[in-house]
Amino acid sequence: MNDSTFQNIKEEYDDFYRSLLKDGKLPMRSTSKGFWNASITGEVYESFKKLKLNKFKNFLDIGSGDGKVVLIASLFCKNAEGIEIDKNAVFHNKDFFGHDFSKYDVLFLAPDAPLERGLENKLLKEMKGKLIHYGHHFQPRFLKKENSFLVNGNLVSLYSN
Repeated sequence: MNDSTFQNIKEEYDDFYRSLLKDGKLPMRSTSKGFWNASITGEVYESFKKLKLNKFKNFLDIGSGDGKVVLIASLFCKNAEGIEIDKNAVFHNKDFFGHDFSKYDVLFLAPDAPLERGLENKLLKEMKGKLIHYGHHFQPRFLKKENSFLVNGNLVSLYSN
């Protein structure tokens, strides 16, 4: 983990969000498949430290939005990737239902829709490692919860098959 690199990431995203706000835009919006809402930078970093993300090698952020979570994960994992259908992302530009999750040992999800709309079935079939679920909403019904904790009041849970 590199705290100074994290600070650089945080500062750049803080500047980006300030520029959105200056233009009268919030760091959230509807997308073609759901809703993007910026994850809280410090909470993600603290969650990854608590979860000892560095013990995982291959990370995938399912619905990576602005890419911040992937950049933070890259401080911990050998390979950090994001998948995003929204065309302004610089990651796998496709629907995550068409992406193979089986090569990743840890996945991250800040869900924008109920998992029973197909994503939980995909996770049950393809997930070989762990799922970090970020938020109180849209909890998995059939995955096994291994751990959960609050970071600044936000629920972070670790699931497996």
